[in-house]
Amino acid sequence: MERRTQADRDAITIEIVYAFVSASVAAALAFGAVYGPTLAFALSRGTDRALALAGGCLAAVVFLLRVVHVLRGFARRPENDGA
Repeated sequence: MERRTQADRDAITIEIVYAFVSASVAAALAFGAVYGPTLAFALSRGTDRALALAGGCLAAVVFLLRVVHVLRGFARRPENDGA
């Protein structure tokens, strides 16, 4: 098995950081899109909680999907096949 070079390890690190940062931004935007109306309008407490829960669930799903999408795309590049 071939050892990875420092450049390969750096590329992997940068890709992981990019995946987590872009996923965090996407999740924050998704949460804000769902929960934002509670800040603009006077909604009941039950609606406020429901939107917070829905926004949190959506944000978690968006985060996971974004991380998987970015890291799978990186792994499927021809130069990252390990050979």
